Amino acid sequence: MLARHHDPIAAIATAPGRGAVGIVRVSGKGLGALVELLCGRALRPREATYLPFCDAAGQAIDQGLALFFPAPHSYTGEDVLELQAHGGPVVLQLLLARCLEAAAQTDPHTGAPRLAGLRLAQPGEFTERAFLNDKLDLAQAEAVADLIDASTSAAARSAARSLAGAFSQEVHALRDALVHLRMLVEATLDFPEEEIDFLRSSDAAGQLENLQRQLALLAQRAQQGALLREGIKVVIAGQPNAGKSSLLNALAGAELAIVTPIAGTTRDKVQQTIQIEGVPLHVIDTAGLRESEDEVERIGIARAWEAIAEADAVLFLHDLTRSDAIEYIADDAVIASAMARFKPKSVPLLDVWTKSDCVPDAAPRAGVVLSSRTGQGLDALRQRLLAVAGWQSAPDGVFIARARHVQALAAVGTHLDAAVAQLQSASPALDLLAEELRLAQNALNAITGAFGADDLLGVIFSNFCIGK
Repeated sequence: MLARHHDPIAAIATAPGRGAVGIVRVSGKGLGALVELLCGRALRPREATYLPFCDAAGQAIDQGLALFFPAPHSYTGEDVLELQAHGGPVVLQLLLARCLEAAAQTDPHTGAPRLAGLRLAQPGEFTERAFLNDKLDLAQAEAVADLIDASTSAAARSAARSLAGAFSQEVHALRDALVHLRMLVEATLDFPEEEIDFLRSSDAAGQLENLQRQLALLAQRAQQGALLREGIKVVIAGQPNAGKSSLLNALAGAELAIVTPIAGTTRDKVQQTIQIEGVPLHVIDTAGLRESEDEVERIGIARAWEAIAEADAVLFLHDLTRSDAIEYIADDAVIASAMARFKPKSVPLLDVWTKSDCVPDAAPRAGVVLSSRTGQGLDALRQRLLAVAGWQSAPDGVFIARARHVQALAAVGTHLDAAVAQLQSASPALDLLAEELRLAQNALNAITGAFGADDLLGVIFSNFCIGK
């Protein structure tokens, strides 16, 4: 571990602001002396003790619960002290300052500080220590942050599954099968004089094929988990008064955007996150697309095109009440042509025909026909959005995952494909086969942190909140 990982650390572990309860957490080696100084007594392990928290002069800062978790039976694997007080920002800051002050206070018997080097924790440093002390693997550690940040109940349940080790167990099972296959290949390389064909007798080709099947299933579930975590960005676009703001309000179930008959009412992006079957969708209402001399409106239209360029899906709205007007059709064609320039080809575009309640006898249209006022067609649109997102699994069977997990599994697949090509060639190069399997294992190990660079860990844990 780096030198900083040996420093004792302290932080406020609850969210900023006022609350009923706030927690100050300390983690490090040998907290016993600090515990006695802060609490005025030794604490029984893992037993809540109600007592006053006093400053250096003996004046009470607050009264609350103190809990001591001796190593290794703690969240971080080190000694951990938690002081649970009333959740006022000033009270918690006073408690944190008292911890730092008490740590620097010298012991009258030894002359040494009670807890040398105690410092404020960096974001995610408590969980980072849990990972470094083998209390959690890296996928589980990331699931801690994902559980905190979950925007839907399905995402929270999936994060809890990952935190419990569901994702890691499947990765470990795949890795163990890969290690067994590597062993066979290495044995063939190490003992070429043996007449036994290790690979053929052990059905290496069959094992490799089974690995690919397991990987495909795991990658599909990880993709679903990443979708639960990240969601998709859906941009609503179209001409002015096509019903964009009304559709946003209908999907969100709230009056978020102003709706008027006046063209150009929406002049900037309005965003709201909704959920469909637990999948978060970040829906963005944009300014009506048209030529305008109004400088403010032109800025809003430019931002609309920027949003379209960054979208995961685009809803192109068409007003049924004007759909037969030659000028309206021409303007829609101009927008469609511009879409082809701004929108990446891989991003799906859904045609949505609005205001069906005003034109009940309208001819059938390709796409989704709906009324934001009556709700007709909204369920069909929701299902189309799920299909566009690639949602396939039920939330209860999915674990949370991140983009880096999906990318790592894709790398494993690439190396396994290369291994199959070697094994099926007329003259297999077993050393190249062994190398592809080794690289595949490294990619798997990076998911759980069995193999990972320090800079990767820094990026991951820096996105945590302070105190976690």
